[in-house]
Amino acid sequence: MKEYLFSYGTLQQTDVQHRLFGRTVSGRPDVLDGYKISAVEITDDKFLAQGDGKIQKTLVPTGTCGDFVRGTALELTHDELLIVDKYEPENYKRMAIRLESGTNAWVFIEK
Repeated sequence: MKEYLFSYGTLQQTDVQHRLFGRTVSGRPDVLDGYKISAVEITDDKFLAQGDGKIQKTLVPTGTCGDFVRGTALELTHDELLIVDKYEPENYKRMAIRLESGTNAWVFIEK
């Protein structure tokens, strides 16, 4: 079964995809309305030990018409989604969203 994950940062990078999944992930451009990107400092040592930067992006809900984030709807298996659950920093959570295309997807944001 396909799962869609909206990526607006690191998971769009093929080197990260290969490190996590052993392959390049298929995806398509999409948009999440009513959000903007903000920077957040990561303090999770497990995440930082993977070699990813201390400053990462997160989404902030604005509810404002005209605010939006461009990203990629990545096609993952359920098992790959569970890998992402373990990869993301401990201060991030996964939540369900609907993208501008009408696709139901998951996204990770700061708790």
